[in-house]
Order: sequence, then C-alpha cells, then structure tokens
Amino acid sequence: MKYKILIFIITYKASFRVMDVIKKIPLKYLKQHNYHIYVSDDCSNDDTVNYIDKIMHKFSKKLTINVNKKNLGYGGNIKKCINFAFKNDIDYAVMLHGDNQYNPKYLENMLEKITKNKNMAAMTGTRMSKKINALKGKMPLYKFVGNIVLTKLFNILYNKSFTDCHTGYWVYNLNIIKKTFFKKADNNFCFDIDMRLMLTENNLSIGEQPIETIYGNERSSTHFVYAFRFFLKVLRFRLFKKL
Repeated sequence: MKYKILIFIITYKASFRVMDVIKKIPLKYLKQHNYHIYVSDDCSNDDTVNYIDKIMHKFSKKLTINVNKKNLGYGGNIKKCINFAFKNDIDYAVMLHGDNQYNPKYLENMLEKITKNKNMAAMTGTRMSKKINALKGKMPLYKFVGNIVLTKLFNILYNKSFTDCHTGYWVYNLNIIKKTFFKKADNNFCFDIDMRLMLTENNLSIGEQPIETIYGNERSSTHFVYAFRFFLKVLRFRLFKKL
C-alpha cells in the first residue's frame, strides 16, 4: 500500500552536515510511496541554506526549503513542519535533525513497523537499547547518565519500558495523532517529552527501533536546565495533567 510520507529535517546552524543527512535518505525505498522532503531552517546565520540549495536540483519537486524569518525554537520549528504535513494530508511524518545525529538509514525499518501496526501512534529511534553502544558512539557521559535516570523516572511513573525518552528521531502517524497535541507541546527543547507524555497519557502506542549513536564535538549549556525541566514536567503532568 502506498502512503503519503513526509521526511522533515529541522536545521539550525547545521552547515554542510545537512547535506550528509539528505544524501543518506533511502530514496529507493521511499519511491514506493508518495514522499516529500521538507527542510526547515530556524533562521540560521551561517551557510546552511546555501548547502541545501546546491543539491536541490537532484530532487526535482520532491524537496522544499523553508527558512523561518525569526528563530522559532526547537519545538516551534517542528510545529512548522507538522503544519506543512497536515496541510498536505500526510500519513506519516519522519523527523530528522540537520546535525546528522540520527542516521536516515533507519527510517525504512521504522516506517515498515509503524505502517504494519495501524494502532501505533509513533515510532522512535532508541540509542540506549544496548547502552554500551551509546558510549561507543561518543554520547557524553552526563547525557548517558541523565538519559538512564530520567527514562527510569518516566517508566516508573507510567509503568512503561522505554529505553530512550530523550531521542529526537520520531515517526508520527498523523492518522492517529491529533493536531492539537503538537500545538500544546513546548516550543523549545521539551517538545519531544511533551509529545511522549501526551501520547502515553492518552494510551497511544509508541514503538522503539534500535539505532546507532552519533555524536560530534558538541557543546551545550542547556543540558542541566533541560534535565531539571524534564523532571518537573514529568512529575507535574503525572500529578496535575498539565505540561
């Protein structure tokens, strides 16, 4: 059966790395379906968009570039892509990151699993199914430990067995997930956990696909703030049903 599939790539100062992401997309598989690639740049001040322009001709009308006039934040940029998906009656939307942290080669398995299970609302890529592989993939130790602790917290509170609650590799079944879920989610880095909380609370299924861990020499000043917000969000939502 053919589906309408959107591969959307969120970018911010991704530079040349976004080209690697686009080149790894398994087009041979996607050509079995009605697919489109949508790249949304969140007002980068580098040469990210110029790199995408260089390869646009290879995709004919199958690739669209959006450049936000102002920075919308991580979640806000995702919402921009999701709005495009709903306007075009997309069945399944796959989220990739322009920094090449999530390998597009796994989207074939992820789409196969979710399309065969009509009741599955989302499929996520987990880097932590075999935790040693996360470390081999150079996941920073503070992220590795934080992921284990905060995922454990989520599982205890919701009686789940997720292995990676912090992944940004998602496939959304837009025939199941309501548009209002996306609207309610955070405009910044808590977007993913908000979606997980709402789907779980509404008894909507989230599957997991093991993926490799890919980290570069990244620097972040927001990780401790994010971990604290994650902790508060999960507790508050469990107790008061408020994000």
